[in-house]
Formats: sequence, C-alpha cells, structure tokens
Amino acid sequence: MGSWAAALRQWWLRVRCPSEFLCDNCRYDYPSACSRPERPNATRCQDYKPK
Repeated sequence: MGSWAAALRQWWLRVRCPSEFLCDNCRYDYPSACSRPERPNATRCQDYKPK
C-alpha cells in the first residue's frame, strides 16, 4: 500500500471511529492478539480493524 493510501486509511479510521484511541474500538484489543508497543493508546495502527 502506498504512503498516500496509508494516510487515507488512517484518516478514514479517525472519521469512522472518533474516539481518542483506536484500541478502544479495535477487534484485536486484547494482549494475546496485539503485541504492538502503542497498545492500548494507539492513535495510528496498520492492524486496526473495527469491532
């Protein structure tokens, strides 16, 4: 995915899930599914999937 596409995806995620942190609405918001260091306060994430 190109950098413009990644930026567009992040923008769309912020519009669709307006909470401050993506983890609050992420399908993978539990320790055994997500090992990213930003968790649970990520504002950008390539693995984000809405619940």
